[in-house]
Amino acid sequence: MEKFERLERNLVYEGSIINMYKDTIKVSNGNIVEWDFIGHKGAAAAIPVTDDGKIILVKQWRNSLDRFTYEIPAGGLEGEDEPMLEAAKRELEEETGYKSDDLEFLISLRTTVAFCNERIDVFVAKNLVKTKQNLDRDEEIEIREFDKDELFTLIRSGEMQDSKTVSAILAYYSFY
Repeated sequence: MEKFERLERNLVYEGSIINMYKDTIKVSNGNIVEWDFIGHKGAAAAIPVTDDGKIILVKQWRNSLDRFTYEIPAGGLEGEDEPMLEAAKRELEEETGYKSDDLEFLISLRTTVAFCNERIDVFVAKNLVKTKQNLDRDEEIEIREFDKDELFTLIRSGEMQDSKTVSAILAYYSFY
């Protein structure tokens, strides 16, 4: 394989979460092609683990799927320079009503590498302390605790399809 060269990147759409671009690329065989690119500022997530080993997930509406999903708490960075660990702590408390000073890095994910640069760093949160949810104005979130068997059933049945959540759960049980 030779070299790929981006000749041009044009902003097509600027949104609150993503920006969409049309890239003009010279591929290694010399052909000029256009590819879509979605720029994302990044996000952080946490796997909240209770003292008895259960994992807390948030149930929330996802417009793109037109249904509710169970996911680990996560959210976008407030700025590109916000530390991932701080964002994970913030999202943990905002969405679940628990905080933790005991977060450990688990994995870094790239959710859709074919057309998007979104990166999500996932942390394991232990020694949870109950506070209160501080939801965004567009969020209605319920929380629920799951044991390992329940989580694997959700994954295997296809009911749980969120890539960050599936990846984080499988990584957690592989490493812990």
